[in-house]
Amino acid sequence: MKAHFDLTDESNYFDNHRLVTFFHNKATGLNGFVSIHRGSALTPAFGATRIWNYGSYKEALIDSLRLSKAMSRKAAMASLNCGGAKAVIIAGNKIKDRKEFLKSYAEKVNLLGGHFVTGADVGINREDVITMHRYSPYFVGVNVDPVRFTGLGLFYSVQACLKEVFGTESLKGRSFAIQGVGKIGSELLKYIYPYTHNVYVADINKSALEDVLIKYPDVKVVDTNKIFNQKVDVFSPCALSSCLNKQTIKLLKCSVVVGGANNQLEDDSISDKLNKIGILYAPDYVVNSGGLISVYAEYEKHGSDTVYIEKKVKRIKATVKKILEISKRSKISTLTVSNRIAEERMMKLK
Repeated sequence: MKAHFDLTDESNYFDNHRLVTFFHNKATGLNGFVSIHRGSALTPAFGATRIWNYGSYKEALIDSLRLSKAMSRKAAMASLNCGGAKAVIIAGNKIKDRKEFLKSYAEKVNLLGGHFVTGADVGINREDVITMHRYSPYFVGVNVDPVRFTGLGLFYSVQACLKEVFGTESLKGRSFAIQGVGKIGSELLKYIYPYTHNVYVADINKSALEDVLIKYPDVKVVDTNKIFNQKVDVFSPCALSSCLNKQTIKLLKCSVVVGGANNQLEDDSISDKLNKIGILYAPDYVVNSGGLISVYAEYEKHGSDTVYIEKKVKRIKATVKKILEISKRSKISTLTVSNRIAEERMMKLK
Protein backbone atom coordinates (compact mmCIF):
# COMPACT_ATOMS: atom_id res chain seq x y z
CA MET A 1 0.00 0.00 0.00
CA LYS A 2 1.62 3.24 -1.16
CA ALA A 3 1.08 6.62 0.47
CA HIS A 4 0.09 8.36 -2.75
CA PHE A 5 -3.46 9.63 -3.14
CA ASP A 6 -5.58 12.45 -4.49
CA LEU A 7 -6.56 14.96 -1.78
CA THR A 8 -9.73 16.10 -3.56
CA ASP A 9 -12.13 13.99 -1.48
CA GLU A 10 -10.37 14.79 1.78
CA SER A 11 -11.07 18.51 1.31
CA ASN A 12 -14.73 17.73 2.04
CA TYR A 13 -13.74 16.60 5.53
CA PHE A 14 -11.10 19.23 6.29
CA ASP A 15 -12.50 21.83 8.67
CA ASN A 16 -9.65 24.27 9.25
CA HIS A 17 -7.84 21.62 11.27
CA ARG A 18 -4.92 22.98 13.27
CA LEU A 19 -2.62 20.19 12.12
CA VAL A 20 -2.78 17.06 9.97
CA THR A 21 0.36 14.97 9.92
CA PHE A 22 1.53 11.60 8.62
CA PHE A 23 3.86 9.43 10.70
CA HIS A 24 5.98 6.46 9.65
CA ASN A 25 8.56 4.07 11.05
CA LYS A 26 10.03 1.68 8.51
CA ALA A 27 11.58 -0.66 11.08
CA THR A 28 8.32 -1.42 12.91
CA GLY A 29 5.92 -0.95 9.99
CA LEU A 30 4.20 1.98 11.65
CA ASN A 31 2.06 4.18 9.39
CA GLY A 32 -0.76 6.54 10.22
CA PHE A 33 -2.14 10.03 10.71
CA VAL A 34 -2.76 12.46 13.53
CA SER A 35 -5.40 15.09 12.90
CA ILE A 36 -5.74 17.94 15.39
CA HIS A 37 -9.02 19.75 14.84
CA ARG A 38 -8.96 22.33 17.63
CA GLY A 39 -6.46 23.19 20.35
CA SER A 40 -3.58 25.53 21.05
CA ALA A 41 -0.42 25.90 23.11
CA LEU A 42 -2.68 26.58 26.11
CA THR A 43 -5.33 23.94 25.42
CA PRO A 44 -4.14 20.51 24.24
CA ALA A 45 -6.17 18.42 21.84
CA PHE A 46 -7.52 15.12 23.17
CA GLY A 47 -8.32 12.13 21.01
CA ALA A 48 -7.79 8.40 21.23
CA THR A 49 -5.68 6.32 18.86
CA ARG A 50 -7.25 3.67 16.65
CA ILE A 51 -5.53 0.71 14.98
CA TRP A 52 -7.52 -0.59 12.04
CA ASN A 53 -6.92 -2.52 8.84
CA TYR A 54 -7.75 0.39 6.54
CA GLY A 55 -8.05 -0.36 2.85
CA SER A 56 -6.05 2.72 1.88
CA TYR A 57 -4.23 5.77 3.22
CA LYS A 58 -7.12 7.88 1.95
CA GLU A 59 -9.63 5.92 4.03
CA ALA A 60 -7.44 6.30 7.12
CA LEU A 61 -6.95 10.04 6.61
CA ILE A 62 -10.67 10.67 6.15
CA ASP A 63 -11.39 8.71 9.34
CA SER A 64 -8.92 10.81 11.33
CA LEU A 65 -10.35 14.07 9.96
CA ARG A 66 -13.96 13.15 10.73
CA LEU A 67 -13.22 11.68 14.15
CA SER A 68 -11.08 14.62 15.25
CA LYS A 69 -13.87 17.06 14.47
CA ALA A 70 -16.29 14.90 16.46
CA MET A 71 -13.83 14.94 19.36
CA SER A 72 -13.82 18.75 19.39
CA ARG A 73 -17.60 18.72 19.59
CA LYS A 74 -17.50 16.05 22.27
CA ALA A 75 -15.11 18.08 24.41
CA ALA A 76 -17.22 21.21 23.94
CA MET A 77 -20.47 19.50 24.91
CA ALA A 78 -18.77 18.03 27.99
CA SER A 79 -17.54 21.54 28.93
CA LEU A 80 -13.89 20.47 28.83
CA ASN A 81 -11.18 23.03 28.16
CA CYS A 82 -9.48 21.11 25.37
CA GLY A 83 -9.65 20.64 21.65
CA GLY A 84 -10.30 17.50 19.65
CA ALA A 85 -7.93 15.23 17.76
CA LYS A 86 -7.64 11.69 16.46
CA ALA A 87 -4.84 9.32 15.52
CA VAL A 88 -5.32 6.36 13.24
CA ILE A 89 -2.75 3.64 12.67
CA ILE A 90 -2.94 1.55 9.51
CA ALA A 91 -2.58 -2.06 10.62
CA GLY A 92 -1.59 -3.45 7.23
CA ASN A 93 0.37 -6.65 7.76
CA LYS A 94 0.30 -8.37 11.12
CA ILE A 95 2.33 -6.49 13.75
CA LYS A 96 5.47 -8.57 14.37
CA ASP A 97 6.72 -7.01 17.61
CA ARG A 98 3.85 -5.20 19.33
CA LYS A 99 5.97 -3.66 22.08
CA GLU A 100 8.41 -2.10 19.61
CA PHE A 101 5.53 -1.05 17.39
CA LEU A 102 3.80 0.75 20.25
CA LYS A 103 7.08 2.27 21.42
CA SER A 104 7.73 3.70 17.96
CA TYR A 105 4.25 5.26 17.97
CA ALA A 106 4.74 6.76 21.45
CA GLU A 107 7.93 8.39 20.18
CA LYS A 108 5.96 9.99 17.34
CA VAL A 109 3.44 11.36 19.84
CA ASN A 110 6.33 12.92 21.78
CA LEU A 111 7.26 14.97 18.71
CA LEU A 112 4.01 16.92 19.13
CA GLY A 113 5.21 18.16 22.52
CA GLY A 114 1.99 17.71 24.47
CA HIS A 115 -0.31 19.41 21.97
CA PHE A 116 -1.83 15.97 21.39
CA VAL A 117 -2.99 13.78 24.31
CA THR A 118 -4.20 10.31 23.43
CA GLY A 119 -5.42 6.95 24.70
CA ALA A 120 -7.14 3.72 23.66
CA ASP A 121 -9.68 3.21 20.90
CA VAL A 122 -10.45 0.28 18.59
CA GLY A 123 -7.43 -2.01 18.30
CA ILE A 124 -5.72 -0.69 21.43
CA ASN A 125 -6.37 -1.88 24.97
CA ARG A 126 -5.53 -0.46 28.36
CA GLU A 127 -2.38 -2.59 28.66
CA ASP A 128 -1.16 -1.04 25.40
CA VAL A 129 -1.73 2.43 26.85
CA ILE A 130 0.23 1.55 29.97
CA THR A 131 3.07 0.30 27.75
CA MET A 132 3.14 3.48 25.66
CA HIS A 133 2.94 5.67 28.75
CA ARG A 134 6.38 4.35 29.71
CA TYR A 135 7.77 6.11 26.65
CA SER A 136 5.51 9.16 26.51
CA PRO A 137 3.73 11.23 29.19
CA TYR A 138 1.00 12.16 26.71
CA PHE A 139 -1.05 8.97 27.11
CA VAL A 140 -4.12 8.88 29.37
CA GLY A 141 -6.29 6.02 30.57
CA VAL A 142 -3.59 4.61 32.82
CA ASN A 143 -5.24 5.32 36.18
CA VAL A 144 -8.85 5.27 34.98
CA ASP A 145 -10.85 2.90 32.82
CA PRO A 146 -12.51 5.11 30.18
CA VAL A 147 -14.64 2.21 28.92
CA ARG A 148 -16.44 2.03 32.24
CA PHE A 149 -17.34 5.71 32.15
CA THR A 150 -18.30 5.64 28.47
CA GLY A 151 -20.76 2.89 29.34
CA LEU A 152 -22.07 4.83 32.32
CA GLY A 153 -22.67 7.95 30.24
CA LEU A 154 -24.38 5.86 27.59
CA PHE A 155 -26.66 4.33 30.23
CA TYR A 156 -27.65 7.80 31.50
CA SER A 157 -28.37 8.84 27.91
CA VAL A 158 -30.60 5.80 27.41
CA GLN A 159 -32.58 6.84 30.47
CA ALA A 160 -32.99 10.40 29.15
CA CYS A 161 -34.22 9.14 25.77
CA LEU A 162 -36.65 6.65 27.31
CA LYS A 163 -38.07 9.44 29.44
CA GLU A 164 -38.62 11.59 26.35
CA VAL A 165 -40.29 8.87 24.29
CA PHE A 166 -42.10 6.72 26.87
CA GLY A 167 -42.52 9.12 29.78
CA THR A 168 -40.35 7.12 32.18
CA GLU A 169 -36.65 6.38 32.58
CA SER A 170 -37.36 2.81 33.64
CA LEU A 171 -35.70 0.07 31.56
CA LYS A 172 -38.05 -2.60 32.87
CA GLY A 173 -39.64 -4.40 29.93
CA ARG A 174 -37.74 -2.36 27.35
CA SER A 175 -36.10 -4.08 24.39
CA PHE A 176 -32.66 -3.38 22.91
CA ALA A 177 -30.63 -4.24 19.83
CA ILE A 178 -26.90 -3.70 20.31
CA GLN A 179 -24.70 -3.65 17.24
CA GLY A 180 -21.21 -4.59 18.40
CA VAL A 181 -20.40 -6.10 21.79
CA GLY A 182 -16.76 -5.10 22.04
CA LYS A 183 -15.54 -2.81 24.80
CA ILE A 184 -18.42 -0.31 24.73
CA GLY A 185 -21.27 -2.59 23.65
CA SER A 186 -20.52 -5.14 26.36
CA GLU A 187 -20.21 -2.35 28.93
CA LEU A 188 -23.67 -1.04 28.00
CA LEU A 189 -25.01 -4.57 28.26
CA LYS A 190 -23.61 -4.82 31.77
CA TYR A 191 -25.58 -1.74 32.79
CA ILE A 192 -28.92 -2.67 31.18
CA TYR A 193 -29.04 -6.44 31.81
CA PRO A 194 -30.15 -6.16 35.47
CA TYR A 195 -33.29 -4.37 34.24
CA THR A 196 -34.17 -6.26 31.05
CA HIS A 197 -33.14 -9.49 29.35
CA ASN A 198 -34.94 -8.58 26.14
CA VAL A 199 -31.74 -7.84 24.26
CA TYR A 200 -30.51 -8.73 20.77
CA VAL A 201 -26.82 -8.50 19.92
CA ALA A 202 -24.65 -8.90 16.83
CA ASP A 203 -20.91 -8.80 16.24
CA ILE A 204 -18.43 -10.02 13.62
CA ASN A 205 -16.20 -11.27 16.45
CA LYS A 206 -17.41 -14.74 17.47
CA SER A 207 -15.30 -14.84 20.62
CA ALA A 208 -16.90 -11.58 21.81
CA LEU A 209 -20.33 -13.15 21.34
CA GLU A 210 -19.27 -16.26 23.24
CA ASP A 211 -18.11 -14.10 26.16
CA VAL A 212 -21.41 -12.23 26.17
CA LEU A 213 -23.46 -15.43 26.25
CA ILE A 214 -21.47 -16.73 29.20
CA LYS A 215 -22.10 -13.57 31.22
CA TYR A 216 -25.60 -12.82 29.93
CA PRO A 217 -27.24 -16.13 28.91
CA ASP A 218 -30.66 -14.68 28.04
CA VAL A 219 -29.27 -12.40 25.33
CA LYS A 220 -30.28 -13.35 21.78
CA VAL A 221 -27.58 -13.39 19.08
CA VAL A 222 -28.61 -12.41 15.54
CA ASP A 223 -26.75 -12.07 12.27
CA THR A 224 -24.94 -8.76 11.72
CA ASN A 225 -27.16 -8.06 8.71
CA LYS A 226 -30.32 -8.56 10.76
CA ILE A 227 -29.54 -6.45 13.82
CA PHE A 228 -31.13 -3.41 12.17
CA ASN A 229 -34.40 -5.28 11.57
CA GLN A 230 -35.17 -6.16 15.18
CA LYS A 231 -38.41 -4.69 16.50
CA VAL A 232 -37.10 -3.03 19.66
CA ASP A 233 -37.43 0.13 21.70
CA VAL A 234 -33.75 1.06 21.45
CA PHE A 235 -31.19 0.44 18.73
CA SER A 236 -27.66 0.96 20.01
CA PRO A 237 -24.79 1.21 17.48
CA CYS A 238 -21.58 0.32 19.31
CA ALA A 239 -19.41 -0.79 16.39
CA LEU A 240 -17.61 1.36 13.81
CA SER A 241 -18.43 4.54 11.89
CA SER A 242 -21.12 5.21 9.29
CA CYS A 243 -23.38 2.31 10.28
CA LEU A 244 -26.43 4.52 9.86
CA ASN A 245 -26.93 5.44 6.23
CA LYS A 246 -29.72 5.83 3.68
CA GLN A 247 -30.07 2.06 3.34
CA THR A 248 -29.81 0.90 6.95
CA ILE A 249 -32.19 3.46 8.48
CA LYS A 250 -34.95 2.06 6.25
CA LEU A 251 -34.58 -1.22 8.12
CA LEU A 252 -34.91 0.23 11.62
CA LYS A 253 -37.92 -0.79 13.73
CA CYS A 254 -37.07 1.14 16.87
CA SER A 255 -38.15 4.29 18.66
CA VAL A 256 -34.72 5.43 19.83
CA VAL A 257 -31.17 5.32 18.48
CA VAL A 258 -28.55 5.84 21.17
CA GLY A 259 -25.17 4.17 21.01
CA GLY A 260 -21.49 4.35 21.82
CA ALA A 261 -19.91 4.25 18.34
CA ASN A 262 -18.23 7.36 16.97
CA ASN A 263 -19.53 8.95 13.75
CA GLN A 264 -22.52 6.63 13.53
CA LEU A 265 -24.08 8.71 10.76
CA GLU A 266 -22.83 8.45 7.19
CA ASP A 267 -23.43 12.21 7.06
CA ASP A 268 -25.39 14.79 9.05
CA SER A 269 -28.45 14.52 6.79
CA ILE A 270 -29.18 11.08 8.26
CA SER A 271 -30.16 12.79 11.53
CA ASP A 272 -32.77 14.83 9.66
CA LYS A 273 -34.11 11.68 8.01
CA LEU A 274 -34.39 9.90 11.36
CA ASN A 275 -36.22 12.92 12.73
CA LYS A 276 -38.70 12.85 9.85
CA ILE A 277 -39.54 9.18 10.31
CA GLY A 278 -40.08 9.65 14.05
CA ILE A 279 -36.97 7.96 15.43
CA LEU A 280 -35.26 9.82 18.27
CA TYR A 281 -31.51 10.07 17.66
CA ALA A 282 -29.15 10.96 20.50
CA PRO A 283 -25.97 12.57 19.08
CA ASP A 284 -23.15 10.05 19.45
CA TYR A 285 -20.43 12.49 20.51
CA VAL A 286 -22.61 13.63 23.42
CA VAL A 287 -23.72 10.26 24.76
CA ASN A 288 -20.31 8.57 24.51
CA SER A 289 -18.33 11.38 26.12
CA GLY A 290 -17.92 9.65 29.48
CA GLY A 291 -14.59 8.15 28.47
CA LEU A 292 -13.18 11.53 27.46
CA ILE A 293 -14.45 13.08 30.68
CA SER A 294 -12.64 10.41 32.70
CA VAL A 295 -9.27 10.70 30.92
CA TYR A 296 -9.42 14.50 31.04
CA ALA A 297 -9.96 14.15 34.80
CA GLU A 298 -6.88 11.94 34.91
CA TYR A 299 -4.94 14.59 32.97
CA GLU A 300 -6.01 17.16 35.59
CA LYS A 301 -4.83 14.82 38.40
CA HIS A 302 -8.35 13.71 39.41
CA GLY A 303 -7.91 10.21 38.00
CA SER A 304 -8.21 8.42 41.33
CA ASP A 305 -11.33 10.34 42.40
CA THR A 306 -14.12 8.07 41.16
CA VAL A 307 -16.85 10.15 42.82
CA TYR A 308 -15.60 13.29 41.04
CA ILE A 309 -15.63 11.56 37.65
CA GLU A 310 -19.03 9.93 38.15
CA LYS A 311 -20.51 13.32 39.05
CA LYS A 312 -19.12 14.80 35.83
CA VAL A 313 -20.38 11.87 33.74
CA LYS A 314 -23.87 12.11 35.21
CA ARG A 315 -24.15 15.59 33.69
CA ILE A 316 -24.42 13.89 30.29
CA LYS A 317 -28.04 13.04 31.12
CA ALA A 318 -28.89 16.71 31.67
CA THR A 319 -27.12 17.67 28.43
CA VAL A 320 -29.08 15.07 26.46
CA LYS A 321 -32.34 16.26 28.01
CA LYS A 322 -31.53 19.85 27.04
CA ILE A 323 -30.82 18.81 23.44
CA LEU A 324 -34.08 16.85 23.25
CA GLU A 325 -36.09 19.74 24.66
CA ILE A 326 -34.67 22.28 22.21
CA SER A 327 -35.11 19.86 19.31
CA LYS A 328 -38.75 19.27 20.17
CA ARG A 329 -39.47 22.96 20.73
CA SER A 330 -37.63 24.16 17.62
CA LYS A 331 -38.68 21.23 15.42
CA ILE A 332 -35.15 20.61 14.21
CA SER A 333 -33.02 17.48 14.51
CA THR A 334 -31.16 16.69 17.69
CA LEU A 335 -27.86 16.68 15.82
CA THR A 336 -28.47 20.19 14.47
CA VAL A 337 -29.17 21.40 18.00
CA SER A 338 -26.07 19.73 19.41
CA ASN A 339 -23.82 20.94 16.59
CA ARG A 340 -24.93 24.54 17.09
CA ILE A 341 -24.26 24.43 20.82
CA ALA A 342 -20.89 22.76 20.25
CA GLU A 343 -19.81 25.29 17.63
CA GLU A 344 -20.70 28.19 19.93
CA ARG A 345 -18.62 26.68 22.73
CA MET A 346 -15.68 25.92 20.44
CA MET A 347 -15.55 29.56 19.40
CA LYS A 348 -14.67 30.39 23.03
CA LEU A 349 -11.81 27.89 23.19
CA LYS A 350 -8.52 29.66 23.85
